[in-house]
Amino acid sequence: MSEECTSSCETCSSNCSDRTKPESLIEKTNEMSNVKKVIAVVSGKGGVGKSLVTTMMAVLSQRKGFKTAILDADITGPSIPKAFGIKQKADGNELGIFPVVTKTGIELMSINLLLENETDPVVWRGPIIAGTVKQFWTDVIWNDIDYMFVDMPPGTGDVPLTVFQSLPVDGIIIVTTPQELVSMIVEKAVKMAKMMNIPIIGIVENMSYYVCPNCKEQHQIFGKSHIDEIADKHGIKHIAKIPINAEISSVCDKGLIELFEGDWLVQLSDSIEEC
Repeated sequence: MSEECTSSCETCSSNCSDRTKPESLIEKTNEMSNVKKVIAVVSGKGGVGKSLVTTMMAVLSQRKGFKTAILDADITGPSIPKAFGIKQKADGNELGIFPVVTKTGIELMSINLLLENETDPVVWRGPIIAGTVKQFWTDVIWNDIDYMFVDMPPGTGDVPLTVFQSLPVDGIIIVTTPQELVSMIVEKAVKMAKMMNIPIIGIVENMSYYVCPNCKEQHQIFGKSHIDEIADKHGIKHIAKIPINAEISSVCDKGLIELFEGDWLVQLSDSIEEC
């Protein structure tokens, strides 16, 4: 700061440290909220199982005794409430919006919890969608949350950028499938995370293999896996592989994701405690 500083930056032409200090874009939560860690679940493209991984990670954290929440940032393709069998709508008052709570205590906020009909399309332009996601962070009254998982829309557009800049994201989990084309797109998500200086906690390959019920052998239906190569190339320590499993689809379709059984994401779930 200059010795002759008048504390009025608007009329000052000096480029002192106080003037050039970058301003944080992180938004504050509702004054009644308390969120300790934010984990974003991302993918380079749609249809790879990002929402599935988000719900499973939240369920595993809740089973460990952590207070868990999900912010559904996929405004045009929300699927989180259906996976939990949630039919009720979110309520609120002058203090803010109250998240809907699942049977096991996971707090949820999704655009489908605000729409009159869950099948109504959200035909909004990018800035409005990004603003809605930001409001899910600032206007919702999140209780004492240990881990909030953010189900991101695919790609590297407006909403992912808004989340990375407006929310205090502690780390990201990248979801992919075995196809080589998808693996190439995943690298875009990896590079975006590095550009935003956000740590990559791990990478999940969904539909990685199929276990034959007769011979018990693993078959790579969608081709050879490239997840180990990608992880090694970018220094990602934690890898998880989810098989093609009819039981997973069944519990999601029935709204019973909290009852899923499987240890595919247990180690990855343990690793988020280190971020």
